[in-house]
Amino acid sequence: MPRLSPDPLIHSDCDLTATTLGHYTEIGRGTRMSHTVLGDYSYCDRACDIANADIGRFANIAAAVRIGATDHPMDRASLHHFMYRSADYWDDAVPDAAFFAHRLSRRATIGHDTWIGHAAMVKPQVSVGHGAIVAAGAIVTRDVAPYTIVAGNPARLLRHRQPPDIAARLVALAWWDWDHTRLRAALDDFRSLDAPAFLARHGG
Repeated sequence: MPRLSPDPLIHSDCDLTATTLGHYTEIGRGTRMSHTVLGDYSYCDRACDIANADIGRFANIAAAVRIGATDHPMDRASLHHFMYRSADYWDDAVPDAAFFAHRLSRRATIGHDTWIGHAAMVKPQVSVGHGAIVAAGAIVTRDVAPYTIVAGNPARLLRHRQPPDIAARLVALAWWDWDHTRLRAALDDFRSLDAPAFLARHGG
């Protein structure tokens, strides 16, 4: 694997539309991403489908994850996209701009230092808090608190990743905002210290 650089690494067969990628980011092969912001150091593995999402720094997104899955108008006479992608069907029809604007407004939010497991789905207008883990195959339909682990369909709390007091101190420390040089200087501590010891050494 090539060493990552400040420039995003985008693998083959990706389809990116209206997307902003931060430094040291990586997009896995066959991923589709639209109207998304991906923060520094975050990555997604192969065959992800991500739309209308704000993703923080250091997010770890496994293969086949779907975030912000686009929805259909359930209150109308039909669910089908002929209603809003109308120009695909008739020369004299125009797209339903209001529906597309509504869809774009329903953004999913993924916090810093998160882990979204293989084939998980995060629905529109859902927030996954900093430090949280979404288990493989989970369907997230409601907000996930910071530093918790959720699993299942629909996703429910499995346990806390860190005790609430430690979680609050990690959020306050906000190490994900450190610059590249400071992260390198703290690398040995990231590797060798548990969270309380890391906080004690780094002022959290």
